[in-house]
Amino acid sequence: MAEHDLVIRGARTIDPETSLDAVCDVAIDGSTISVVAAGGDASMVGRVEIDGLNRVLAPGFIDLHSHCEDLPSRWLQVCDGVTTALELEAGHVNVADRYQTMAQAGSPTNYGYSANWAVARMATCGLDVELGHDIDPFMHYISDPGWHRALTSRERGELLDRLETELADGALGIGILLGYCQESSSDEYVDLARLAADTSTATFTHVRELGRLDSGLFGAAEAVTAALTTGAHMHLCHINSTSTRMIDDVHELLGRAASQGLKVSTEAYPYGAGSTGIGAAFLAPEALKYDGLDVSDIRYLPTGERLASVERLEELRRIDPAGLAVIDFLKEWDATDLGYLTRAFLAQDTAVASDAMPLVPRAGTELRDSTWPLPEGVLTHPRTAGTFSRILRWYVRELEIIDLPEAIRRCTLVPANVLSSFAPGMSKKGRVQVGADADLVLFDPARVSDRATYDQPTLTSEGIDEVIVGGVRVVRGGTLDTSARPGKPIRAVVE
Repeated sequence: MAEHDLVIRGARTIDPETSLDAVCDVAIDGSTISVVAAGGDASMVGRVEIDGLNRVLAPGFIDLHSHCEDLPSRWLQVCDGVTTALELEAGHVNVADRYQTMAQAGSPTNYGYSANWAVARMATCGLDVELGHDIDPFMHYISDPGWHRALTSRERGELLDRLETELADGALGIGILLGYCQESSSDEYVDLARLAADTSTATFTHVRELGRLDSGLFGAAEAVTAALTTGAHMHLCHINSTSTRMIDDVHELLGRAASQGLKVSTEAYPYGAGSTGIGAAFLAPEALKYDGLDVSDIRYLPTGERLASVERLEELRRIDPAGLAVIDFLKEWDATDLGYLTRAFLAQDTAVASDAMPLVPRAGTELRDSTWPLPEGVLTHPRTAGTFSRILRWYVRELEIIDLPEAIRRCTLVPANVLSSFAPGMSKKGRVQVGADADLVLFDPARVSDRATYDQPTLTSEGIDEVIVGGVRVVRGGTLDTSARPGKPIRAVVE
């Protein structure tokens, strides 16, 4: 009788790479899957055994787009089936230090970071980005005019040197928040793409607004042009919120680019509202029209208020530009907008990515790094807690837009493959195979569901029985183990 550390018996097991979809017994030894036995294997014995009857066993969900740094927000993601949460749209400066800090603190999920173009640019422009551990320099300076300008050729060279150092330290490509700095030149963007191409990594872009109603299309076209010019892998972040009502045209553009061999990839999350600092350039009163927005479409999280006037918006942008807001880019209650949102996932190989946000405690609510469960006075965007379960409930079970194996592929193998050419650790994730990392999620397909709402955004998902990271059970029988911190770093190896 072969004895293993852990055996999961009789679950419908889905491996998106090999198209395995069968009832299996799966064994784990250490941090690795050691046996996948279709039909079961009675000779296997586990020191711990889990009954998978009427459950689905899938690779753990891989989130390319998470802004969660603290433990409570990462715990929300784990309860949604996430085993790898990466900060790629924004990234970090001094990634070597960030990797070390996360390793010392411990993480329930695997973690990794891109090089942060925006903050590196702020430093290049003379802003002091060493503000302390608890202050995000990007959000702090989001509307500061000091970096809202074109760079000189000397400064562009300095910026590229900063980013190249980060890539050498293992950064997972370059995170480019282009939409927050309209003043940066197209030449600068091409320089960034060329650096990614030269290092065989990738860029992760929040495309920019171009002062026009169809800017979602033109922002995507700028990324495609950079891919054509340099050969770089250009990944477009959250196309549901940057493309909005131009989503069909953006899909056609990206499809044609891919058919011609350009390296372009995309992601989306299943919500009509976005979230960012209220000081973002595209939330200026005069810019709202380009996204079809009104001030009443903006909810300011520190107070929970929905804005009622331009004057209030201007006041908040002045006194608290970093204050998080939730913005209704697409109205989920409107049938036409709902169509745009649901079609965001129809393009082939669109990854599911949450854009999970930090937690915002209301006045009088205490939030520590070890707080669990979260008190009611903590706000965020519901996508932090519910993105992946929402896909399984809404897109698979209710709307039947995609089937379960395809949804799992979009949550696991597709994001893994975005990184696997330059981050070797990703080649063993997103799979249920012998030798793959034991990052797994076991859930009830009839019951899995998001519970987080805009009014109660920290409600954890239901129907997820087990979340295993590196062979360690972080969620056991539906209960989070807050002491489990098995997450490992994901780093790039640059050429």
